[in-house]
Amino acid sequence: MKARTGDRVVVDAVRLGGERRVGIITTIEHADGTPPYRVRWLSDGRTTLFPGPETHIEAATR
Repeated sequence: MKARTGDRVVVDAVRLGGERRVGIITTIEHADGTPPYRVRWLSDGRTTLFPGPETHIEAATR
């Protein structure tokens, strides 16, 4: 998985009735774009170091 600042992190629900989470990558920890990433979550504004196995990246519109 490789990403750039501004890409979206999407975490699909892992159980029935769970919520899909979406965040924006604010910081890339490695120059080659590999994880971990600092992510600001759209639902609550929190910033966390991420990802987990249920995550995929959607490239930002450039």
